[in-house]
Amino acid sequence: MKKVLVVEDQTDIQEIIKAFLQDAGYTVETAGDGLEGIEKFNSGDYGLVLLDVLLPKIDGFAVCEFIRKDSSVPIIILTALDDEQQQLKGFELMADDYITKPFSLDILLKRVQAVLRRSETGNVNGKIITYKNIKLDKNAFKAETAGRPVELTIKEFELLELLIENKGHVLTRDTILDRVWGYDYFGDTRVVDTHIKNLRHKLDVDYIKTVRKVGYTLESSL
Repeated sequence: MKKVLVVEDQTDIQEIIKAFLQDAGYTVETAGDGLEGIEKFNSGDYGLVLLDVLLPKIDGFAVCEFIRKDSSVPIIILTALDDEQQQLKGFELMADDYITKPFSLDILLKRVQAVLRRSETGNVNGKIITYKNIKLDKNAFKAETAGRPVELTIKEFELLELLIENKGHVLTRDTILDRVWGYDYFGDTRVVDTHIKNLRHKLDVDYIKTVRKVGYTLESSL
């Protein structure tokens, strides 16, 4: 089982999540503020971070941004902020999922399992797929553009994989949500636009084409 870091300033919620995930077989460590969260992340080998937004010292968005500078470890944001713009901000910072409080512990566990499953075994068939100068190693979960390593989150990797494997076909935003997020996400399709924007920035190539009012595609010609 992967080790999980829970960064949450409310002690009661922190302990409930810790006990629940431990009962499910996970190793769990906790931090009570953003600074402690960063310090623990830097000193530990974590497979997943559960991150509250409204944290003392350093807020969760800043912690997420810090982690993403050097790591693609899965991050699930936990917050009482249910404003759509706040959720989009979390995805812009490349969080993998976003859960609004109050939430069911059973749903939390399902989200944790889904994110870790994609991280660990989502690519069990293990092969390399390419598109122009982009290469995805599905077994090692690595991406390259013209030989340059590109750090992608789980969702970004799966989104790019989906586009490449369906090159020449237009994928609607709803189709992308269903194929990449599945039951894990209930919300505005603009989250797809945000991830496409992040992909374009990271890849630094203009391969992903927008089909107005429909979705996205990669041209079939190589």
